[in-house]
Amino acid sequence: MQRDTGHRSTPLYPLRDDARSIARTSLPGNPLAPSAARRFVRAALADWTNLGLLATCAFCPGSGGPAGCPPGKHSTDRLADDAVLIVNELVTNAVVHAGTTVELLCRLEESAESEPAALVIEVSDHHPARAVRNEPHDADHTGTPEYGRGLHLVGALAERWGITYLPALKTVWARLPVDGWDTCPLPGSEPALQRGLRAAEILAPAPRRIAREDQDWVSRGALTFLAEASDLLAGQLDEDMVAALAGQLLVPRLADWCAIWLDGEAGRSGWGTGGSAGVASRLARVWHSDESRMEKLREALEKEPPLLPDTPRNGPVPIPWPHDGEPGAAEGTAVAYRLVAGGRGLGTLLVARQGLARVPDEVTALIEDFARRVALAISAARQYTRQATISKVLQRGLLPGKVGEIPGIDRFLVYEPSDDGVAGGDFYDIFPAGSGGRWCFMLGDVQGSGPEAAVVTGLARPWLRLLAREGYQVGEVLDRLNGLLLDDAMEAAEAAALMVAAAGGQGVPEGPQARFLSLLYGELVRSPQGGVRCTLASAGHPLPLLLRPDGRVRTAARPQVLLGVVDDVAYQSQTFDLEPGDTLLCVTDGVTERRSGARMFDDGDGLERVLAGCAGLTAQGVAERIRQAVYEFADTPPVDDLALLVLQAQ
Repeated sequence: MQRDTGHRSTPLYPLRDDARSIARTSLPGNPLAPSAARRFVRAALADWTNLGLLATCAFCPGSGGPAGCPPGKHSTDRLADDAVLIVNELVTNAVVHAGTTVELLCRLEESAESEPAALVIEVSDHHPARAVRNEPHDADHTGTPEYGRGLHLVGALAERWGITYLPALKTVWARLPVDGWDTCPLPGSEPALQRGLRAAEILAPAPRRIAREDQDWVSRGALTFLAEASDLLAGQLDEDMVAALAGQLLVPRLADWCAIWLDGEAGRSGWGTGGSAGVASRLARVWHSDESRMEKLREALEKEPPLLPDTPRNGPVPIPWPHDGEPGAAEGTAVAYRLVAGGRGLGTLLVARQGLARVPDEVTALIEDFARRVALAISAARQYTRQATISKVLQRGLLPGKVGEIPGIDRFLVYEPSDDGVAGGDFYDIFPAGSGGRWCFMLGDVQGSGPEAAVVTGLARPWLRLLAREGYQVGEVLDRLNGLLLDDAMEAAEAAALMVAAAGGQGVPEGPQARFLSLLYGELVRSPQGGVRCTLASAGHPLPLLLRPDGRVRTAARPQVLLGVVDDVAYQSQTFDLEPGDTLLCVTDGVTERRSGARMFDDGDGLERVLAGCAGLTAQGVAERIRQAVYEFADTPPVDDLALLVLQAQ
């Protein structure tokens, strides 16, 4: 094992002359990166095998060795399994502790006189000042920290590994000799098995006796199973779906049947299942390898749910075998685990194996680790549900129930909030402002999201309505709204927002919160000569665009500073006529800043070009054309709120 902390300007190992033996990719610094890294490594090894860069097994048919091994199976699959485990741990480490973009490189090295052929894996992040964490497991046995396995696992599977620091890059590399996987194990050979058992020991350290029937699976597949299970569970935002997936993952891999109870959301004062400690648990899922027996098993478990000791630990607890009344049903052994996350009980997992007097130790340890991941997924799903519920309640009060119909104007609105379940962000309104046929419209965007942004949104829109109906002109309305955002009266509203955030399980930021707001605000008045006179002002907002019937496009306002930034600004408005057929397009930055790689939708006046092609369309046609162009600009869906308002004079 090697730890290299020097500065290098050359590769760690000499490159092969064949550029096809190098595969590299960049991964985002988010929880999806480990899954993408695993798929990338498997795809690279498969490509190299197809290209003949990875040799087939020396003992497989077609290689001159004895029959009995599928061609190439061991050389690719075994190498891939260990490479995937290493990449998963290193990329997870980089995401959790660096949080930057992760660079992944895989390279095949030719054999040399002193070195066998090898697969070299390099995982780099852009936070070189942070050392890779490698703490031992906690002493009180309340849980194994997720960051504690990475480098132990690398050391167990790799021939050599190290860490290289550069001024702007930290790279953890590992070298896996290809020769070790090019040969299938002959009877009596143990290195591969011992390496797998060492990995299992790192995963769930505890004294155990490996049962013969579980030995091969635990040694080669347990870590991959847990890694893939984590990905499947972490992507679920509904606790019932987590329970359903957990059952399908366990049966029949580790159990003949299983059941999952979920505690009520209000929490529990004790740890017994079945409602004995205040809040009733419900049997969320029952899964059996024999589907015909699931209903009978569910009935038996509902009558006699397991009762666990009053402890927040999630270790295995033996449970009497339930009798489902099915004739000839085989008995066995059953163990239950409390599903605990953050010291809070969330439910109970019951697993059973038929025909055994006890579940082997290494299997109970593996299920314990799996149960910990199920509990984390349930906790995350519940937090998401709480936040989504709060957001829905807030959203109903932030936006108007309906948008007004303006005489002489064909208008169309597109509003699509982001799918992150967080209230706040973009807002809009169209309303009459007193007598004289004066109508006002607004399109705004609050900095940030969540309850703090929702408070600003919830106050800004009513303030604008009040100021407009008091007869203030466009520039004066923005002046007074700017003063209100800077006034100390906002502090009480912010305090209420923090209380809402805490109730939803969100982190509460410290210190005063920014109240920045971008806004496009205007008024419309019918002209006696036909058309509509428009007066508007933009405060830090994407500028509105005016489309003439002949396809000419120009900006309809001048840029000005955001609201809530400085208190000595006087906002100015612009006035112009909307002639019949003229179209005014107002958008938020969810349109202009839509990204595709390094490019944004409005780079090089991209929005103007799309709008110029909308001449002759109705207001709805223009809005749909712009929306379609925004979606087609990138392969992935928009991640920001999307709002656009089209006003077309009749």
